[in-house]
Amino acid sequence: MEKKNIDWENIGFGYIPTDKRFVANYKDGAWDEGGLTEDPNIVMNECAGVLQYAQTVFEGMKAYTTEDGHIVTFRPDLNAKRMVDSAKRLEMPPFPEDKFVDAIVQTVKANEAYVPPYGTGATLYIRPYMFGINPVIGVKPATDYQFRVFATPVGPYFKGGVKPLTLCVSDFDRAAPHGTGHIKAGLNYAMSLHAIVTAHANGFDENMYLDSATRTKVEETGGANFLFVTKDNTVVTPHSTTILPSITRRSLMYVAEHYLGLKVEERDVYFDEVKDFAECGLCGTAAVISPVGKIVNHGEEICFPSGMEQMGPTIAKLRDTLTGIQMGRIEAPEGWLKYID
Repeated sequence: MEKKNIDWENIGFGYIPTDKRFVANYKDGAWDEGGLTEDPNIVMNECAGVLQYAQTVFEGMKAYTTEDGHIVTFRPDLNAKRMVDSAKRLEMPPFPEDKFVDAIVQTVKANEAYVPPYGTGATLYIRPYMFGINPVIGVKPATDYQFRVFATPVGPYFKGGVKPLTLCVSDFDRAAPHGTGHIKAGLNYAMSLHAIVTAHANGFDENMYLDSATRTKVEETGGANFLFVTKDNTVVTPHSTTILPSITRRSLMYVAEHYLGLKVEERDVYFDEVKDFAECGLCGTAAVISPVGKIVNHGEEICFPSGMEQMGPTIAKLRDTLTGIQMGRIEAPEGWLKYID
């Protein structure tokens, strides 16, 4: 299929409408078959559950053109499972995992002309989401829901290359114990907006959130998990029941152990030990892994030995290996790549 006339190497990370999107509806206790539509607009009642009580969950993933010309997505079965977990926590009817993956395939196939060519640095970002759509005025779950998937071509998350970030330790709490921090709900991201705007206004790229119970342990940022590298080259990631289980983080930890032969640990990471790490990174779908050069805790600076000019060597290897797998340059573990064509 002929590609759209887009300046692939210079598009930003923003929304560009594509030709088709997938829509399915839940009514009278069952999901319909759903299908593709050209209409990007949603019509709902002014009292829709999502508008009144933020009953919505979402996922994010990408489609890539591999080195040999195939179009693939990365581990969509894990996104499907995570959305089921998110839906259950907000008393929403889970969208079946097999139908989720099929909806992703249908959406990518229908927008194949928008999948950027290999080597441009751009990808097709895919956003599945679902929400309560019927009128709800009392505080209770909706009865009717809509599941949708749209896609949009995006450029690199960080324009001009990946530069080490400067973080601040946030005074705000990201998630409460026994709350919703472990699911991908829109309400969690709404809560992070004031904190990130405040961080940007103070000259920082992102926040480091500590656990809200004791404020002694590292959790995550507003939209990414942490990875640390010790001075003896062990890859460490925080364990917590209140952080989102990142698919990218899980994949990077596997790469560290099975491709790079490194020791890995998922455990409590106390803020007091952060100063002793050699490297720090943030991982997520959008940027894969971004280096952190400095963390500021109310004026006190923690500067990582990897510096503010480039990625540390271990984080760079992790990023290069995982992107190599995603782009087909390195053989993927079985089941990691879902071939669209």
